[in-house]
Amino acid sequence: MLTTGIKGVKTVTVNETNTAAAMGSGELGVFATPAMLALMEACAAESVKPYLDANSSTVGISANIQHVAATPVGMTVTCESELVAIDGRKLVFKLTARDESGLIGEGTHERFIISKEKFVSKTYAKLNKQ
Repeated sequence: MLTTGIKGVKTVTVNETNTAAAMGSGELGVFATPAMLALMEACAAESVKPYLDANSSTVGISANIQHVAATPVGMTVTCESELVAIDGRKLVFKLTARDESGLIGEGTHERFIISKEKFVSKTYAKLNKQ
């Protein structure tokens, strides 16, 4: 059953593909803010997946994050998420990201529970409206 307090953990190693330089969000070879956000979204999504039926999923609808410290290539970044609120189909998560030296990012993220089939059908219907 989906309840507040569900926690998730996801880890990634910083490499040449997830740096600011590689992702176009900056010039330096450090962990990119978009990569941190993707890690946070994946952590939150994966944490609640076991509590959803096979026909449901979640999609991100908002994020409010701060990237407070840089992480060099070779270090590991670990995200922790906690489901802190449920409002109908809207889920609110508290997130932190840390490397071996400490906190590098934090914030909140909202996801919405959707029907996979209905969502995909509605999305691809846009092609017929052009």
